[in-house]
Amino acid sequence: MKPKITAATVQQLVEEQIQRWTTMGREKKKKPYPVVTISREAGSGGREVARYLAEYLKLDLYGSRIVSEVAKSAKMSTAVVETLDEKGRSMLEDWISILETEKNLWGYEYLRHLTKVIGTIGRHGRAVIVGRGAHLILPAEETFRVRIVAPMEARIKNFQKEFKLSAEEARKRIIVIESDRNEFIRKYFHADIADSSTYDLTINTSAMDPKAAAQLITAAICLSNKMSDRVEILKPALTSLFR
Repeated sequence: MKPKITAATVQQLVEEQIQRWTTMGREKKKKPYPVVTISREAGSGGREVARYLAEYLKLDLYGSRIVSEVAKSAKMSTAVVETLDEKGRSMLEDWISILETEKNLWGYEYLRHLTKVIGTIGRHGRAVIVGRGAHLILPAEETFRVRIVAPMEARIKNFQKEFKLSAEEARKRIIVIESDRNEFIRKYFHADIADSSTYDLTINTSAMDPKAAAQLITAAICLSNKMSDRVEILKPALTSLFR
């Protein structure tokens, strides 16, 4: 069962992450850190894939619930954005303005906070971001975007095992979750969550377990032209993973 996310939990996690960013800001970075987004079908194991990937590559993991809760709080969203220097904040605002114009995003307060939070994470780098339309928010040329899928029957079995449900109960829950996620992407981004052109890699987890999927993503990052300037910084993790 997933742990309950409370306001106190989110506040603590945000404070800890801000401290890490502050420490990282003092370090001289020669190469940018990678950012990977994970979009997933309910029951496909995407959450586990993201966890293994973050572990392998020593990246920070941002689950969809945490990102969403931070975006709902103006205070926490502001605290996150303020971890950027003045130049970074200015670039973020310029980029959001362009994003709103090019993608015709609706001016919801939540969406603007969400965009700022995910944009700030993207600018810091060293991140795996799960859900919340991150693959549509961050610049495609600077992000490796992954979609995790699986056949319905496989997803039903996964839900049955995780939540102790009957097959019919699992199917109904998956349909509700998928409907909510699809509507979120349509409402805020006027896009189709299943549009393969918005991803760099799609993995069917019925063909491999989450660990293998994370290894495949790692290999794909190394071979990706858009990540070529980031591979150097991942060498220690890659050497350990594939030796």
